[in-house]
Amino acid sequence: MSFYTAMCSQLLFPLHERLKGHDSVAWRARLEESQWWSAAQLADYRVERLRDFLVDIGQHVPYYRDLFSRLGFVAESVNSLDALLALPLLDKPDIRANVERLKADGHGPLMRYNTGGSSGEPLIFYMGKARKSHDVAAKWRATRWWDVDIGDRELVVWGSPVELGAQDRIRRLRDGLLRSHLLPAFEMSLANLDRFVDTIRATRPAILFGYPSSLSLIALHARQKNIEMSRLGIKVAFVTSEKLYDEQRAVISEVFGCPVANGYGARDAGFIAHECPSGSLHISAEDLVVETLRPDGTPTSVGEAGEIVVTHLATAEFPFVRYRTGDVGVLASKSCACGRGLPVLEEISGRSTDFVVAHDGTVMHGLALIYTVRDLPGVERFKIEQLSIDQTVVQLVTGPAFDRQAEERIVRDFKARLGQAVDIRVIQVADIANESSGKFRYVVSHVKPYVGGRTETHA
Repeated sequence: MSFYTAMCSQLLFPLHERLKGHDSVAWRARLEESQWWSAAQLADYRVERLRDFLVDIGQHVPYYRDLFSRLGFVAESVNSLDALLALPLLDKPDIRANVERLKADGHGPLMRYNTGGSSGEPLIFYMGKARKSHDVAAKWRATRWWDVDIGDRELVVWGSPVELGAQDRIRRLRDGLLRSHLLPAFEMSLANLDRFVDTIRATRPAILFGYPSSLSLIALHARQKNIEMSRLGIKVAFVTSEKLYDEQRAVISEVFGCPVANGYGARDAGFIAHECPSGSLHISAEDLVVETLRPDGTPTSVGEAGEIVVTHLATAEFPFVRYRTGDVGVLASKSCACGRGLPVLEEISGRSTDFVVAHDGTVMHGLALIYTVRDLPGVERFKIEQLSIDQTVVQLVTGPAFDRQAEERIVRDFKARLGQAVDIRVIQVADIANESSGKFRYVVSHVKPYVGGRTETHA
């Protein structure tokens, strides 16, 4: 660890977190101890935390106070994680219908978030300081598995409006001090890909962080241009928010000369799991109870795929209890060679955010279109399908608040992104079916992007 990295991780960042009222530093230290606990010790701790969490929300959160009373659920009697099976699942419509009643009585400062999620359904929810502290600590622990600490040079390829829209003076100063550099993942034009490659070479980061699709596209571009990227000192490429495919892992690892660490989580569900150097996707079990369920709601057997449902134990001010992620995964029974006692997710399927291709050949992240649609009043569900380079169809399930102006904004914004010559069709429908896999894809492009700027339509 360099002197500067040590100063950041041991002085500057802890001071930053203290000023924000976060306890992520202390919590990270606890996580680094608990990851080596025996299975029995970890299990006892999780049951205790779950019981305390349920008692808390049963007393202070109106939604759960009423629910527990109606069900006759006694949180004080919880003595196993299976006690959660007595509670109903929580999905996005439940949250949207009960936003205010999900806030704890006398809650502290809450930050508002808006996410489309993997189902394409806009969701407003809130996050308190405890939840943010725990998520930061969990990610921090995972980076240290790969010998990367806060203060090491980091290059982030991302597309969230929070990360891209809040670059004020204080944030730029903080990122500069912590040596974190942000590149927008929306538009993958040839000029931008050249710039991204040049920035990575100039920055020489210890860690890359971003969407697997974005990092693999940058890697392919560098390979096509015969630009050497494998000797920059990159220790690891963290990828998240999309399914990581084998070919993406291979090209990222080969071009950047580093291992690829897969991560699984979401802004609403939290930092759920991350890959260790031994190749296991470890669940952040001190904070999260992860279930996998069959379509009838019963728990899956070991090795059986099911919908991933999450209870986040650091969300007492705005609880997520048995929250349906819409993703499909398999819980493993095996232990990991790394020696950590944290449970393992064997497989995750169904998460993917497609790229779309503009009329001039510019490749951009599907989120560039999603952000326009998901925040419009009256949009209850949507699917964006790029049929060809010349036509894109937007299917909408809408409520009374949706009007002609909202439809015109979709057309206007999409043309600005994809090209004025592109035909944008907005169709209001009664329902939008899931894929045959059971997963909802909110962006589907039939136009295959090529790094060299060529495109072709594929089935």
